[in-house]
Parts: sequence; structure tokens; C-alpha cells
Amino acid sequence: MKRRDVIKSLALLPATGNAFSFKSIHSIPAAAGAALNKPMPDLHRDAFVMDGHTHVMSRELILKTDIGQRYPDGTVDLPRAREGGLDAMFFSVYTPENYYPGRFETKNTFRVVNLALDQIRKNNAVIELALTASDIERINKKGKMAAFLDLEGGYDLHGDLDVLRALYKLGLRSMQLTAHSTTNAFIDACNDVYTWGGINDHGKAVIKEMNDLGMVINVAHASNDAIIQSVAASRHPVIYSHGGFYKIVDHPRCISDEAARAIAAKGGVIGVHFGSLFNNPKYWAWQKANNPIRVQPDPQPKIPRILSSQDTSQTIEEVDKAFARELPFTYNGSIPDEYWMHVDQLAKVIDYGVKLVGEDHIALGSDLDGGPELPREIKDISDYPQITMAMQKLGYSDQRIKKILGLNWLRVIRTVTEGK
Repeated sequence: MKRRDVIKSLALLPATGNAFSFKSIHSIPAAAGAALNKPMPDLHRDAFVMDGHTHVMSRELILKTDIGQRYPDGTVDLPRAREGGLDAMFFSVYTPENYYPGRFETKNTFRVVNLALDQIRKNNAVIELALTASDIERINKKGKMAAFLDLEGGYDLHGDLDVLRALYKLGLRSMQLTAHSTTNAFIDACNDVYTWGGINDHGKAVIKEMNDLGMVINVAHASNDAIIQSVAASRHPVIYSHGGFYKIVDHPRCISDEAARAIAAKGGVIGVHFGSLFNNPKYWAWQKANNPIRVQPDPQPKIPRILSSQDTSQTIEEVDKAFARELPFTYNGSIPDEYWMHVDQLAKVIDYGVKLVGEDHIALGSDLDGGPELPREIKDISDYPQITMAMQKLGYSDQRIKKILGLNWLRVIRTVTEGK
């Protein structure tokens, strides 16, 4: 199945978080001359910038590439991330639905996590693994970017807590509860069969274990009921790493106002996706006829599709070969001018979120290299400063922009991983 087809208020950060000077990393000249001509406001250069959802390791695993090298395609690599002013990223290691029918999801998860660690070590001059907010600060002080591992999909569909503990020991500190866009054995995905009415008792056990370990709980791709129930079950703030708002685009992958408020009330953060599909009503209306959403709120029998249709006819190597044809995950279609979103529209979505839940609970989760139809002004991660300029045009204060660019993510990570 192709990825494209499945597609209150808190106090400010502690003084140590606000006073910290992150931007030594961007005083070092970028490698490519072309990107140096791109605009970067002083505010962006001086701010701490963290993306809540960038796809990495899928192409590296299958195509044997190196994220430390500049790619001629796709939207994310380390040279371009540096040029875009990124200080830290949720490294969203991803296991797609391709690997589930043969029950290869756990094996692939360990492959991509292991490769992420190898690639971070290989590119140690530029990036290091972070396990806590303090790690991120320490790494930035050395002039490097920080990678914070987040698992998207692939967590063992039966929810084995020993598998979760093993991933934690490898360095995973954030995990999306759903198996990407698939309902698994303990939580409903937003656009799959609704099986549990949200989360079941084992889902609550997974959440408790993540709380005990100090792992960030990511409810992106979960159903509305599952998001609300997960927030209620968690002792810690919960994040929604990447998506839009349902009141703007009525796609099931977009979060409801009710669920967004629940996340904010617990101290969590909502990452605004960069794609037109979730942010531009005109684009969604144009796409809708060719983008059917099949959700069965009350199916019979109540068994997730992926658990009822196992297929052992393919080897994992054969799945890899088929998956390779989908890479990189970038939108290559043609968008008519009237449906092609500008970055100003993306800023209006951010503003909707700020007005809904407050400036302490909105951040950025681009989903770069994950397939979004990017705004005209953003070709890849090196164009990240365009977001800052769009927020400046809205009249946002420097402090508000800094929160949205990264300080809100840092606060949640600090709360969950350090108990502060």
C-alpha cells in the first residue's frame, strides 16, 4: 500500500531554556553556495529551531544512501537542514504498511533504528543523538544539530512491552502509538477500522510504560477518541507531531478542536504539518474526488485489517524491492496555481492553532520527505526561514515565533525525559 494512499496555558520555559544561546551552529558557513543566497531573518538565525517530524532512514536503508550527503532530490539531508537553520529534529524513523502483512514490522523497526544510530555516528561532526532536552542544549553548544528519535509506525502490533523497553535502551525517546495509518492491537488509527473505541486496556499499559520510561507519547494518526483517551491516560504531556486542523480541512488525519484542546490542557504540543492536503481547503476540495477516505466506525467483525490479513508469501528482501519504487517520499504531482498553497496560508493555519490553544502549544511538524505537497516558497528543508518570515508578516512577536519554532518542543521533551 503506497504511503500516499493512506495518508490552560503553560508558563514560559524556565530561564535556563530561554537564555541559552543555541545558534553557534549557524555561525559556521554552509557547504553549498547556492543556499547562502536564501533569506534568513536574524530572528530565525538566533532562535532555537526544531522540527517535530522529518522523515529519515527510509531511503538510507533501502537505497543505501547517506543523510550527510546532499541529495539531488527529496527534501531532507543534513547539509540542507543546516542551511535551513535547524538545530534539532525529531528523526522520525518509519516502518510503512508494506512490512505489516508478513509481520516484518518489528524486524524493520530495529533495522531503521539501528541504521539511524549508525548514520548519526557516521556524521558525528554535524549531528549527535539526544536523549533529553539537556542533551539537545549540550549538542547545540558544540555547534551541532541534535537528533531526537521518534518511531512512526512499526511498533510491534501486539504491543509487547519488552520490545518497547528494548527500543528505549537503543535510544528511542518518542513513539507514535498507532502503526502509522493502521489500527493496531491497542489503539485506533484515524483512517482505519475503528476497533477499540479509542484505546484498550493494553493501550493504557503501553502509555503507562512510556510514562515510566520517560518517553514522549505521539498521538499523530490516532482517531479523535484515541487522542482524547491517550491524553487522559498519560501522566505526562502528549504530542501530536504532525497534522492539520479538522475545522480547516475535514480530512480524518486532521485534529479536532476538542482533541487539540485536550492535548494543550495537559501541557502538550501540536505540530503543524506543511502539506496542502491538511491545510488548504481549496486543494483538499480539488483532491477529494480522487482521494477517498474509507473509515468504518463500527465494523463487523472488530478486527484491524492488518491483523486479519497476514501474508507470508514474500520475503523481507522482496518487500524492500517493492518499497524502493516509492522512494523518496516527495510529492511530484502538478498543482494548478489556484490550489497551490503559499506559505502565508500555512502561517494562517499556525495562527488558527495559536488562537485555539495558545502559543505555548503550537509548533512545526513538517513531514518533509514524508510526501507533503509543500507551499510554493518551500522547496526543501533549507527554506525553513520562510515560515519565520510568514509569521513575522502576521505581526507575531519574536518570543511567540521562538516558541513555535522550537521552544515548545524543547519544553515538552524536558518535562517528559527529565521530569522538569
